[in-house]
Amino acid sequence: MTRVGLLLVAFAVAVGLRVAVGGPGVASDVPAGLVFAAALLGLAFAAGTRMPVSRRAVLIGLAGAALVCAPVGLEHLLTTRPVHGTQGFLGWALAVTVVATAEEVFLRGALYDAASRVWGVPAAIGLGAVCFALLHVPLYGWHVVPLDLAVGIVLGGLRQGAGTPAAPAVTHVGADLVGWFLR
Repeated sequence: MTRVGLLLVAFAVAVGLRVAVGGPGVASDVPAGLVFAAALLGLAFAAGTRMPVSRRAVLIGLAGAALVCAPVGLEHLLTTRPVHGTQGFLGWALAVTVVATAEEVFLRGALYDAASRVWGVPAAIGLGAVCFALLHVPLYGWHVVPLDLAVGIVLGGLRQGAGTPAAPAVTHVGADLVGWFLR
């Protein structure tokens, strides 16, 4: 089996582990998310993934977060819907930061590197986007696939542009944190 194949199988096992630990409430189960993050970080570490962080990568990531959050933010402004409160935010934010970063280190780090060596950058971006979309299905349902596929392509493009998974990690974390208030 190829390196990409092994990473995909290991990824599927990590998603399955998250679902098994989280049960019916997997989307909000912090321990399940942290188990998933630990599995992804272990896989990325075993694959030798590096995530150099630079000022440029952080700025690209912040720009990506603004891009991803703009449609929902604009809707909130136009409809004057109230933002979600801060009750429970800190613990959730810490867990989400770990999980989102782990997803990016694996998908836009280990998997991207392996797939781009074999099939090229466009295929690596596409494969990461498909995996990103599918990992959210057990958490939120099939209706999230189109949006998560599009966001996955943006995250892959940020990885390609910045040359490091740090940029999509900043975008992913930033979008999730902003998303708390816009839900």
